[in-house]
Amino acid sequence: MVSSPGFSPPCGPITGWTEDWPGGRQIVRATGIRYARADRFGAPRPEPDHGETFAATSWAPACPQAPMPVLEEVLGSGIDELGVDEDCQRLSITLPDDVGPGEQLPVMVWIHGGSYVSAAGDAAAMDPAPIVAEQRVVAVNVTFRLGLFGFLGGTDARPANLGLLDILEAFRWVQRNIAAFGGDPRQVTAYGQSAGAHAIVQLMALPEAASLFRRAIIQSAPLNVAGGREEMQGRMLDATGDLTTASPVSEVVRAQAAALRASSAYGLQGAMSFSPQHGQHPLPDDAGVLAGRDANAAAIDLLIGFTAEEALLFVPRIPATKRLSELPIVGKPLTRAVVAALTWLVYRRDAATFAKRHVRAGGRASTYVVSWKAPHNVWGACHMIELPLLFGSEKTWHRAPLVRGASWAEIDREGKRLRAVWGDFARGTLPTGTDSIPGVATFRRLATRGG
Repeated sequence: MVSSPGFSPPCGPITGWTEDWPGGRQIVRATGIRYARADRFGAPRPEPDHGETFAATSWAPACPQAPMPVLEEVLGSGIDELGVDEDCQRLSITLPDDVGPGEQLPVMVWIHGGSYVSAAGDAAAMDPAPIVAEQRVVAVNVTFRLGLFGFLGGTDARPANLGLLDILEAFRWVQRNIAAFGGDPRQVTAYGQSAGAHAIVQLMALPEAASLFRRAIIQSAPLNVAGGREEMQGRMLDATGDLTTASPVSEVVRAQAAALRASSAYGLQGAMSFSPQHGQHPLPDDAGVLAGRDANAAAIDLLIGFTAEEALLFVPRIPATKRLSELPIVGKPLTRAVVAALTWLVYRRDAATFAKRHVRAGGRASTYVVSWKAPHNVWGACHMIELPLLFGSEKTWHRAPLVRGASWAEIDREGKRLRAVWGDFARGTLPTGTDSIPGVATFRRLATRGG
């Protein structure tokens, strides 16, 4: 394995590829590996084992999706280089090139954000290579069905939560196969941002969760998006009722706009209207979700947090608040007040509540706030600001407005410090206040029950 990127997991032989990484290091990739297949609007089926060697040398394609201008506007890149395919249930593995025989490294499984309607596991802005190279972990990036393909249902013809079931199958694949890539299946950290973090929170309610991952990093999850959404999702389903398993892919993508119009009257609940549905397989109802998380708390360590100005990414895009920001003299202070209020309402309040409940149920938890910002970034320490500190390279970020005015030397320097905290957590060390990084992030370890 040291000399050749070839692997022999239970699923069948796989070959990968080696990539040079800045600093004279090399990493090994095995990309675009199928973990499941599914028919349109059907539950995923685990990918059968194969006898022939699979060449894992292509990036996983993205699920078909409508354009998301905000990704291009903020990140400076999207998913064009990946291509799209409805048959997108694939994962990609990144590992150090010097994993020794029998070595078992911590595993970090990334679930991407994008409101359950956009982005992809192999997007360049979420490349885990730096944390792999620096922290000696095995990283897995998961691509799954989105939007109408994966996150709206409730009938026999269109079951709910298909995208969540995809993610569940990916974690099962990791448990069965990751040891062949130098990963320790007993030391898996599930981590994700925004909708990806929200999806992990849903999985934490399942009885199976504790056997799939030992730790969870919840980055900027909108935890107020929970149950009690049946009426809205029913209207969304009605608005797209003409779709069938034979509808062209382009028609399914276009129909998403009709579903979003149907959800637009539901305020904050409609802000991420494509999301897992409680009370639909595999999730229990609202009370069962809470009880399930409590039951798993002692078995899953938690690191949960948000960015200091989460809502600054969204406020300028809301017509009412945009007009507010344009008022002379009072516009800027009023905007800051709105950003603070929405950040508290959507992220800060519920992250604190979630962490406290996790500890009361017998778990271990730390919280964080990322405050770093680029000097010429108009969005400040907004939603997604931690991504350039965790992922990618100078090539990934040199054109991104999100980091405008910050040198790559600064981004990489502060990123190394943040990645070290993430890596330590994956090895079992929860951060405390002494791990705080001035100007970048603060951490707090919650006292455990009885201590």
